[in-house]
Amino acid sequence: MKWRGLRELYYLKRKEIFKRLQEFRKLWLSGSDEEIFRELSFCILTPQSKAKVCWEAIVRLKENDLLLKGDAMEIEKELLGVRFKNRKAGYIVSARRFFMNKGRVSMKALLKQFNDVNKCREWLVKNIKGIGYKEASHFLRNIGFASEIAILDRHILRNLRQSGIIEQIPKSMSRSKYMEIEKKMKEFAREINIPLSHLDLLLWYKETGEVFK
Repeated sequence: MKWRGLRELYYLKRKEIFKRLQEFRKLWLSGSDEEIFRELSFCILTPQSKAKVCWEAIVRLKENDLLLKGDAMEIEKELLGVRFKNRKAGYIVSARRFFMNKGRVSMKALLKQFNDVNKCREWLVKNIKGIGYKEASHFLRNIGFASEIAILDRHILRNLRQSGIIEQIPKSMSRSKYMEIEKKMKEFAREINIPLSHLDLLLWYKETGEVFK
C-alpha cells in the first residue's frame, strides 16, 4: 500500500497530534481575546518565514507589551528573522485596530457569529490585511476549528506533490486553486482514513520532526 508508511507514522504520533488539537480547542473555549489575537498575529507573520521564528517574535512582543500597544515601528524591531517585517508589522497594527472595541481587542464575539468555518475564513480573508486562505486556515486551526479546512503551506503542498495528489506546486494560489487542492486533500484524508486536521499536523511532523503550531 502506497501510504502504509504514513499510516504507521500516524499510529505513532496520533496521541500527540490529538493532544495538540485539544490544546488549540481549549484556547478558544477558555482563552482570552488577547490570546486569540496573538494567534492571529502569529499567522500574519508566517508567510515565507519559519514558524518557530515567528512564534519567538510573538513571545517577545507579548513580554515587551507591544503586541497590543506598540506602533508599527516598535513591533517591527522585534520581528527578528521574519521576512517582510515592515509590511507585517503594519498588518498587525491594522488587525489590532480592526478588532479594537472600547480600548480592548475583542475577537471572540465577532468570530462567534459564524456557525460555518468556511464563511468565517472568507470573512477573515476579506477583512484582515495580510491574511489569505492559508493564513486564515492556519489561524482557525490554531483556535480549534480545523475539521473542514486545510492549511496549504509549503510542507503540505510538497507532500501532496510527492504523493501525486497534485501535479505541481502552484506559483501563486488563487481562491479557486486553493479550494481545488483543499478538496483533493480532503479526499486523500478520507482515502487513508486520517482526519483532515490530523493529517495536516502529521505531514508537518514528517517534514520538520515536531508537532508544532
